Amino acid sequence: MGQQQLLLIILGVIIVGIAIAVGLSLFSAQSIQSNRDAIINDLNNLAAQAYQFKVRPSSMGGGQGFYGGFSIPSKMLTNENATYDCGGTVAASATTFVFTATSAQNTTNKITVTIDAEGRLTGWSYAGDFQ
Repeated sequence: MGQQQLLLIILGVIIVGIAIAVGLSLFSAQSIQSNRDAIINDLNNLAAQAYQFKVRPSSMGGGQGFYGGFSIPSKMLTNENATYDCGGTVAASATTFVFTATSAQNTTNKITVTIDAEGRLTGWSYAGDFQ
């Protein structure tokens, strides 16, 4: 083999190596974003359940205008996306409270959000790779 052919082979190996590294990086970033989106979706679902509890009369098992007594259903505490927490059972007079989600893929990835009196999620904060 000539020197030119060896140079082209080495150049080809370098280009393929760079392409593989970029592909892995993109896959990792997509995986993190997908996990973040799934957690946000779950938090929206939990907020809707909490608000439904708040507006339901106490005679029907609701909070009578307060989030007090709401707790995350046991089947929703953990799933393939994350572990969810609202600090146990919400205080009886609470008109707002905080949800925290810890990613199942990487426990340093967290999302914290407050649900307000109207059932809206406000004050989003992200930690770890979710930033």
